[in-house]
This record gives sequence, C-alpha cells and structure tokens, in this order.
Amino acid sequence: MERLSTENLEQALTALAAFLEEADAARETLVVICGSALISLGLISRTTKDVDIMAGVDAEHGLVDPRPMSAALQAAAAAVSREMHLDPHWLNTGPADQVLAGLPEGFLSRLTWRDYGPALTIYLPDRFDLIHLKLFAIMDQGRGRHSADLAALRPTEDELLTADRRVLTQDAGEVFPQIVRTALTDIGYGHLVARL
Repeated sequence: MERLSTENLEQALTALAAFLEEADAARETLVVICGSALISLGLISRTTKDVDIMAGVDAEHGLVDPRPMSAALQAAAAAVSREMHLDPHWLNTGPADQVLAGLPEGFLSRLTWRDYGPALTIYLPDRFDLIHLKLFAIMDQGRGRHSADLAALRPTEDELLTADRRVLTQDAGEVFPQIVRTALTDIGYGHLVARL
C-alpha cells in the first residue's frame, strides 16, 4: 500500500473531489487533523497512511459529527484507494470523538480551508490547536510519532502550558494528572510540571 506524503496527499484529495463531483454529490466539508493536516500545512515531511476526519463543518451548527460518512464519500474514497493503491481506510473518522472530549476555545474560528472544487472543502486546524491535539494524542496513545510531530510544531513554553492545562480538563480520572505530568517529563518538558 502506498503512503500519503506531501507529493501525493493533494493528489488524493483532488481525486476525491473529482469522484464526488462526478457523482453529483452534496458538498463535503471536513475537518482533517493528525499527520495529514501537518503534512498539508507543510509543518512536517513524514508520510502517513490515512486522512483523519475529526468533524464536519455546518454553517448553522458549527462542528458536527462526521459519522457515518455519506455513501457518496465512502464510494469516492474507495475509488481513490483503488486508483492510488492506498489503504482501504485511508479516509476515516477515527478521531471524531475528540470533539466530545473538548477543543480549545476558538478552535472553529481559527480553521483555514481549502476548496477542492464544488464538492469538497477541507478545513485544517491552526498550529496552536494542533499543539493541543498532539499533546492529547501523546496522553492517549503514547509518544511515538506524536512526540516527533509535537516537536516539529516547536511549541513555546507558554503554548505548551496552555495546551497542558486544557488537556487536564479532558479526563476526570484521579490518575490522569499524573499521566500528564509523566508524559510532559518524558517528552523533555519536566521543568514545566511545577507550573501546571
């Protein structure tokens, strides 16, 4: 299976839009996060196997649950997968629960967007919000690529403290604050723990 990179991510999204337009589908408005957002914004140069949809964007209701993906979007994604030899689940709604977990205030207003023709708009988070999302991913899934991605975002200490304080509100468990402090230390910011 091919992986998505700076070179072919745009090709995949352009093809997705073309298949949607060909099917005369309703416009899809998708908030994309994780590695594909970082690649699309030029913030990292690694590859990823997928494009993670966190939400849809509705003019009246703001961020909306993207699940289930429309039949037209599923069909277009399958066509792109076949054409470009991508993972069958290259387009997925895996991180959709993040909206329920909470997002930084003003997240929606900071989104930037790119139109891929009349049938597809992709929304991308601001760097500040990506710092928050990556920090939460480290707490949720462990260091790995998330730590490398966070480092590539080059957060200032103030940005990291703001993100840490926000992440602390996302889990009411008694042990979660210690998990956050340990993770912060593990990624090289232990000196900030006392300021949380």
